[in-house]
Amino acid sequence: QVQLVESGGGLVQAGGSLRLSCVASGIIFKTSAMGWYRQAPGKQRELVATISSTSTTYVADFVKGRFTISRDNAKNTVYLQMNSLKPEDTAVYYCKVLGVSHWGQGTQVTVSS
Repeated sequence: QVQLVESGGGLVQAGGSLRLSCVASGIIFKTSAMGWYRQAPGKQRELVATISSTSTTYVADFVKGRFTISRDNAKNTVYLQMNSLKPEDTAVYYCKVLGVSHWGQGTQVTVSS
């Protein structure tokens, strides 16, 4: 079955950077579109970024210019590089195989002001 293991979260000051990683198994990774979502306390889960199997990317307007999504097919891994972090970026971040309902456990990102 699909397994997604996110890592790289933590506590960082505003203006800092983090790189999240998600290792996927149970899928043919190189042909799978992947996405990063986040859910802040009391809010709905929202889409942050996606990357297609051909590495076409989409980044939500609220993080555009600060976050970058990438993938390494040799490692079955999708990344989310987060720069210029703001307190409002605080959330649990999840990766997902687009079109598949399974979610990983997520990784907590906390940005202090």
